Amino acid sequence: MSTTSHRRVDTNLEKMPGHWVLARMGKRVLRPGGVELTLGMLDALAIGARDRVVELAPGLGRTARLTLERGPERYVGIERDEAAAETVRRLLRGPHQTCRVGTAEATGLDAGKASVVYGEAMLTMQNARTKAAIVAEAYRLLEPGGRYGIHELGLTPDDVSQERKDVVLRELSRTIRVNARPLTTPEWRAVLEDQGFEVVAERTTPMHLLEPRRLLADEGPAGVAKILFNVARHPAARKRVIGMRRTFRRHRDVLCATMLVARKPKPAEPS
Repeated sequence: MSTTSHRRVDTNLEKMPGHWVLARMGKRVLRPGGVELTLGMLDALAIGARDRVVELAPGLGRTARLTLERGPERYVGIERDEAAAETVRRLLRGPHQTCRVGTAEATGLDAGKASVVYGEAMLTMQNARTKAAIVAEAYRLLEPGGRYGIHELGLTPDDVSQERKDVVLRELSRTIRVNARPLTTPEWRAVLEDQGFEVVAERTTPMHLLEPRRLLADEGPAGVAKILFNVARHPAARKRVIGMRRTFRRHRDVLCATMLVARKPKPAEPS
């Protein structure tokens, strides 16, 4: 790559959202709780051969791959970005697996046809109104008794002060170039319950996205080596990654990863 090309890439890396910087450097797992919490969500969703799954914002398709290994009857991804949608399509096989371009709050899919809907690391980036709209869309998509899973950036403890929240949100937004709005577990639970869901499972883990142990667990030795090599080649990426890790470490006492699974209630049986 020429010096001019390196300069152009570094300029782009200075401006793009943090998760895409990490993706450009070769990081494949971009969820706050890593593969461990993703697997916990999928286990709680209990996806099986009869399930019709909708994934909101599949991104690079890592969770889509794990879902497809469970052999659902149907899989539909809804991805805002055409390039990301095409990446997911390359993982799909058969007539009942597809990835469409659309938005999580207005998928265009039929109501009541899905048995499982989930999304990861995307509600965090939305304001309260859009959070509610996306959860309402998941509710609309699901059949009665259907399950909805989320895996998001969280805040702890439950009574963390508003002043501390404001500091964390401000520093996260400056570092990752996205207006991140994580919530405490009770606040995440309320977002789901306000749209009619019943929460049936929840779990939190430390937010160690850029810590060595988590990197090895998520990416493996070869993956970590690739990331380190790419970061070393791009000063802008190195600066961004170091900045993100410093922010995560500075606020590690209040940052966490949160997973919740909820159920759409079935109509009451007539008495």
